[in-house]
Amino acid sequence: MTQAEMGALTHHGGRIDAAKALFPHVTEPWLDLSTGINPVPWQPPAGLAVDAAPLPDRSTLARLEALAAAHFGAAPERVAAVPGSEMALRLLPLLGVAQPIVAVRPGYGTHGAVATARVDHAVLEEWPGRAGSLLLANPNNPDGVHRSPEQLTQLADAQARAGGWLILDEAFADAMLGPGFAGGERVVVLRSFGKFFGLAGLRLGFVIAEPEWLARLRALLGDWPVASHAIVWGSAAYADRGWIAATRDALAARAVALDAVLARHGLTARGACPLFRMVETPDAPAIFARLAAAGILVRPFADAPERLRFGVPVADDLNRLDRALHHG
Repeated sequence: MTQAEMGALTHHGGRIDAAKALFPHVTEPWLDLSTGINPVPWQPPAGLAVDAAPLPDRSTLARLEALAAAHFGAAPERVAAVPGSEMALRLLPLLGVAQPIVAVRPGYGTHGAVATARVDHAVLEEWPGRAGSLLLANPNNPDGVHRSPEQLTQLADAQARAGGWLILDEAFADAMLGPGFAGGERVVVLRSFGKFFGLAGLRLGFVIAEPEWLARLRALLGDWPVASHAIVWGSAAYADRGWIAATRDALAARAVALDAVLARHGLTARGACPLFRMVETPDAPAIFARLAAAGILVRPFADAPERLRFGVPVADDLNRLDRALHHG
């Protein structure tokens, strides 16, 4: 494959369409392990109706934001719904966060797209603060590094002392035990609904920030920022505490099982996030091609060809991955 052809698969995960074009001889159904999306999505209860004819009722949007706020451990007035945290990331330069935006690497691809500078994760251990905005994910994508609330507080305080902001992308935080970071006056937190709940196509996310900052976001998005479907399903899902607790346990068990399969094939899994694992090996390009030829798509990286990210599969799909790795 040429670098241009691989570019379709290294920009973001989930590009099954590009994989099918590059590997047209695959006969089995494709297994997408290139994202960190829960493979067992939340299911709406019987009778949960969505009326898509009228415009969404503002009170139902407020209820969704309150339920999400309770889930995040945040005050309702500090939470605003958006059509996916990806859009919120792209809007950051328009919303008055301090410039320049400095993104931590390795990191999510869109972080690099909105940032004007990059710093390595290692420098955060003694971060002195910096004017502008520091953008990082927790847990981090793609390596799954997870920072404690105490570490995040230190970063936020350092940024505030320097007159800067902390922008925290918690897209995968729902899979972790405990609440996410509560934030502060100069902190913006982004949350994703679709990854943990397995419903990425619903396009729902949230921003946690000071009410004055959220007012600018609401003005930019307008009166109906998310669809009725997202409001109804999102409200029911955030209220489903039993499913949330059981799913965290199930994801943790699946991650351990994936670690064992990777280890059996000489691959060391990295990361604390139970939605995905990263491996580093000089054989990464060959492993990627071998799995793709078997109809299994994992996530390669153009800037780090030794890395692969594996989404955490269910048991049957894990067996298929095991067989594909074995036959290489």
